[in-house]
Amino acid sequence: MIWLTVAIPLVSFAILLLAGKFADTWGHWLAIAASTASFFIGAAATLQLLGMEAGERVVETTLFTWIPVVNDFAVDFATRVDPLSITFVMLVTFVGTLIHIYSVSYMEHDPARRRFFAYLNLFVAAMLLLVLGNSYAVLFFGWEGVGLASYLLISFWNHVPAYATAGKKAFVMNRVGDLGMLIAMMAMVSAFGSVKFSDVSVGVANVSEGTAAFIGVFLLLAACGKSAQFPLQAWLGDAMAGPTPVSALIHAATMVTAGVYLMVRSGAVYAAAPAAALLVALIGLITLVFGAIVGAAKDDMKKVLAASTMSQIGYMMLAAGLGPVGAGFAIFHLVTHGFFKANMFLGAGAVMHGMKDEVGIRGFGGLAKHMKITFVTFFAGYLAIIGFPFLSGFFSKDKIIEIAFTGEGALPWIFGTITVLVAGLTAFYMSRLFFGIFLGKERWAHEGPDAHHPHDPSPLMWVPMALLAFGSVVLGAILNYTGFLTWLEPAIGHAAHEAPVLPVPAITGITLVMVALGVGLAWKMYVASPMPKSAPIGNGLTRAARVDLFQDQINEGLFMKPGMALVAGTDVVDRALVDGAVSGVAKGTPALGTVLGKFQTGYARNYASYISIGLVIALIVVVGSTL
Repeated sequence: MIWLTVAIPLVSFAILLLAGKFADTWGHWLAIAASTASFFIGAAATLQLLGMEAGERVVETTLFTWIPVVNDFAVDFATRVDPLSITFVMLVTFVGTLIHIYSVSYMEHDPARRRFFAYLNLFVAAMLLLVLGNSYAVLFFGWEGVGLASYLLISFWNHVPAYATAGKKAFVMNRVGDLGMLIAMMAMVSAFGSVKFSDVSVGVANVSEGTAAFIGVFLLLAACGKSAQFPLQAWLGDAMAGPTPVSALIHAATMVTAGVYLMVRSGAVYAAAPAAALLVALIGLITLVFGAIVGAAKDDMKKVLAASTMSQIGYMMLAAGLGPVGAGFAIFHLVTHGFFKANMFLGAGAVMHGMKDEVGIRGFGGLAKHMKITFVTFFAGYLAIIGFPFLSGFFSKDKIIEIAFTGEGALPWIFGTITVLVAGLTAFYMSRLFFGIFLGKERWAHEGPDAHHPHDPSPLMWVPMALLAFGSVVLGAILNYTGFLTWLEPAIGHAAHEAPVLPVPAITGITLVMVALGVGLAWKMYVASPMPKSAPIGNGLTRAARVDLFQDQINEGLFMKPGMALVAGTDVVDRALVDGAVSGVAKGTPALGTVLGKFQTGYARNYASYISIGLVIALIVVVGSTL
């Protein structure tokens, strides 16, 4: 019955759209009920899997034959329930339901609230289909649904041109990644005659490494688009145009985690193509550095969190490229990240709710005593993401740092050193964010027309924040000590955990020292010294980071402007040849009529002469052909 987790929110989405204004007063409760029902069905399926032997925890169910083709090739619309997919189901439905509840109050005064909840249900349904499909084709169906829902939600307030543009930007850049998925599936059909996960996993062992690498590279392209990894990361910051609950849903539980899921689900492909697996790790490494540098320079709190997501997903991609053990750690960090990142995004929304929708941290300060609940819940997420000992991020992110130090040659030292340095940089920019919002001098207007009156939100908002904060604190320890990696083995395989090139206590110690240095530097710069209300000019790197390291300018120079020039060139050809031919026929027809009209004189003698001339020509042709 796992298909009901997809069907229920999908039906709710349809009802909310078709019911129109009739559902304005109760539509949001229907949406919450749908998401909650999916959660309980997922929980029941989880309990059922736990009751099975480890080797039996893969259950596939065919609903119907979806795409019948030829030569016995067909694609079934089927589900696959295993520890990997059910982990995502629980994350998406639990965090997604909390975000639904939060949105009731957050979107209370929006006239299009019903439509907003319809799109949230569509998002949840599409993501669940993505993770529950038993083939790349079914996954791709959900993949496209997530892309559609993200476009609808990012550009939800499309009456603002910049927000509409942000939605289109996300949509277009994801289409680039989708092309990679389509090419990979074409190669699978050619090589294995199937796009089913189990068939690909078996077949990839019998093809050349080049074929496996080809498939792996194009799957990676798809993941880069969906998870905002280098070089398709430019859309993520602009995606903050959507309402804040959208940001929480996209970053924590749904869209950007889909690329990591794809990499882990395709583990057999990367096991057969070490070069492609190394490329996955390198892309993750580049992106985790990129996101951290950008996050350290932003003043918009939502964009800081967006850059942080990019960087944290980079950690997961790095781990996913390092084999089954790394893949397990990637999912471990994905789950804990889902809690503390959703917690902080909802906390940012609470700050906006109490500060007239302002997002610049330089205009805040000292909010801790005015927004005590928001302060405490955000503090929990902040400590978790920087890797404070024994909180969720400490158990999950530090495991990735540990696995980065495994292997042979220079790579473990390069990967490990960079991940440790970025852990320190993460502590710095997240401390800058936290201190800038809640500590230090109050930099907002207390009187006059621009005065702010910060306050904690209603229970509909702070209760979801509190639950996510609790998960941010304890979830990492729970997963670590209950054998989460062993739980995932039926889906991702088993691999021995190699010893890193440095002792684990040394790695942990060095990481904590870097975290402490990052926190200390942020304290010195933004608490011990007053944070200026306007951003200083800064050095070249700071200025570059403020504009996302020129990612938009690079994309415009390499792709957009040459594309526009190409279109302009084809437009000239279109006008000259296609339009010219059509216009020529149109103009030539009356001209031909004018010429022929001159022969229509009305005199019988003229017509007789035409007939005589025709007969002479006909005789000449006949006689000439017989000679």
